[in-house]
Amino acid sequence: MTAGRELAVVLVSGGLDSCVTAALAARECELAFLHVNYGQRTERRELRAFQDLADYWRVDRRLVVEIDPLRHIGGSSLTDRSLQVTEADLDRDGIPTTYVPFRNAHILSAAVSWGEVIGARRVYIGAVEEDSSGYPDCRPAFYEAFNRVIELGTRPDTRLVIHTPMIGMSKREIVRTGVAVRAPMDLTWSCYQAEDEACGVCDSCALRLRGFQQAGLPDPLPYARRPDYA
Repeated sequence: MTAGRELAVVLVSGGLDSCVTAALAARECELAFLHVNYGQRTERRELRAFQDLADYWRVDRRLVVEIDPLRHIGGSSLTDRSLQVTEADLDRDGIPTTYVPFRNAHILSAAVSWGEVIGARRVYIGAVEEDSSGYPDCRPAFYEAFNRVIELGTRPDTRLVIHTPMIGMSKREIVRTGVAVRAPMDLTWSCYQAEDEACGVCDSCALRLRGFQQAGLPDPLPYARRPDYA
């Protein structure tokens, strides 16, 4: 480990939020990147974005984990092809079809297990409360509770803490932060349902596009449609 820099496990989905989170973590920590395949529709494209980002930061410690239970449990339009990914409604109340039941708990568990083995002190995740539009595992209270779970469920000498630097930001603020810290946002992928050309109309595309539009910046990804969400 680089002298004076704590080792951090960064959860890197390959999306915008995890990219900017990684850029912030890189300013303070030595990086270990973790990516999760769980049967999501854009699994191959997200994995490619993860590897591109790991290459960009020259991260040697990188781990790809398969979480098969989520793949088989279903209950989400991201993992069950019989369910439709609904078009974006940024004013929607309630839980969207793209919610993967308790996903972030599975992902954090893998990160904490790996972090404990390699001696990490931090786990970074690009959770954003704005995305909680029904996603219970994107709220600050969830991560506060999970930090307590880590204290209770790991070795006494383990000192792992979850960091959520994006949690209170809007997508506009995330985009502007990404520019400020020179995050390679062109290497990311956010679309929930397409791997070659982003659809532009799923919730993830809409939130991302709105962020770039409100920031007054062009989104570098290719889109089949680019509605005005600003």
